Amino acid sequence: MDVDPLTEGLRPTRRIAAYDAPGGRPLAFLDPTIRGVELTLPVAQRRTGWVAVLLPSANRRLAWLPAGGWTTTDLRDQIVVERRAHRLTWYRDGVARRSWPVSLGRRGQETPLGRTFVLGRTTPTGAVYGGVDIYALGSIPDDLDAVPASLRGAHIGIHSWHHDGELGRSTTNGCVRLTRSAQRLLLAEVPPGSPVVVVDAIR
Repeated sequence: MDVDPLTEGLRPTRRIAAYDAPGGRPLAFLDPTIRGVELTLPVAQRRTGWVAVLLPSANRRLAWLPAGGWTTTDLRDQIVVERRAHRLTWYRDGVARRSWPVSLGRRGQETPLGRTFVLGRTTPTGAVYGGVDIYALGSIPDDLDAVPASLRGAHIGIHSWHHDGELGRSTTNGCVRLTRSAQRLLLAEVPPGSPVVVVDAIR
């Protein structure tokens, strides 16, 4: 639940193994791209010879990578979502730039708490998204059986909607909905790899 920004991203340059601890057991393999999108993972910790990154498709999970097979890049942006206030705030270099009301996950399908990151963007196929691209996050629903069958296997997203009548309420299947103008601004300014933190409230 720490909202201190993560300011370094890691980009695999080849397929690399990710471990559950330094020198531990392998969890997964990470490729330079996922479905054609360059993968950038926020760095959360460092130990001698190892770095810990946020793992995609696994909520609140770190993976440890040994040295080699990756480069780093600066991360300037962070998105913080407050569930009680139904508010999303975009930060750059630790300074709040803009803030908007949002719709969040309904009871039983709550927007997952904790750190994640912008995995990439995708163009929606349905008119309900208001014709604006979606940010896919590294997080997935906490209860995979609670979401509709048509959404199983999908990541949590940040996206707009065809109307703004539900802003400030808990009405989604776990995604974060905001206005079309706000989503367009985020798409223009916040690159993939940028960290996202979902908290009940900022302490």
